[in-house]
Amino acid sequence: MPRASSPLLLAGLLATAAVAHAAAPGKFDATVPRSLPGSPRAWTYASGAAELALAVGVAHPRTRRVAALATAAFFVGVFPANVKMAVDARHGSPRARAVTLGRLPLQVPLVLWARKVSRDA
Repeated sequence: MPRASSPLLLAGLLATAAVAHAAAPGKFDATVPRSLPGSPRAWTYASGAAELALAVGVAHPRTRRVAALATAAFFVGVFPANVKMAVDARHGSPRARAVTLGRLPLQVPLVLWARKVSRDA
């Protein structure tokens, strides 16, 4: 069984997120901050492509260190989308508010996980 800090688990998480962006882009379009130029769909597909590239980089030992650092930066970079989701849910159901607010602190362990994978590479 792989360890929780396993680079292959991180790569799997990233690849799963990439597939989700392609399979159900509408859910992700709604999280794109309006202040970004271009269409939300373009940002959704671009972030999915970035996640796929990061997954490949983290999975490969030769590129793992740099890809894991880039993954940590990516997790920081998508945090505004999570904030937007929480703000948009403020008038929603109590469940939607709880889920979106609960996601915010989860970015911290994701960033720390990616940094650990980088250090261990």
